[in-house]
Amino acid sequence: MLTVATPEERLREALAGVKENVVVCGHTHVQFDRVCDGKRVVNAGSVGMPYGDPGAYWLLLGPHVSLQKTNYDLEGAAALVRKSGYPLAQDFAEYNILKPETAQEAIEYFERIAVNG
Repeated sequence: MLTVATPEERLREALAGVKENVVVCGHTHVQFDRVCDGKRVVNAGSVGMPYGDPGAYWLLLGPHVSLQKTNYDLEGAAALVRKSGYPLAQDFAEYNILKPETAQEAIEYFERIAVNG
């Protein structure tokens, strides 16, 4: 599990043997872009469950790496989720679309898991 706060030593271990110049990771739903030992490590973020400012986070890969954020009708999306029949729709709409946890809270949570299991 990699975040913007992952210590360099752990990041080096994760990148051991990687030959590519750009590594895209995920799972933590928080965008970042950092370099370790000449390798660029990026996290695209999350379109449907971001942490931090609400919106859709993604990245554009080509000759360059470009982190992107697209704003959308959050209330409209939340209303569609609430009508979906999903048993946890109300909570999902409230805490994943309208008021997600801060990026810092998510980073601290995922770093604890990475260290403690």
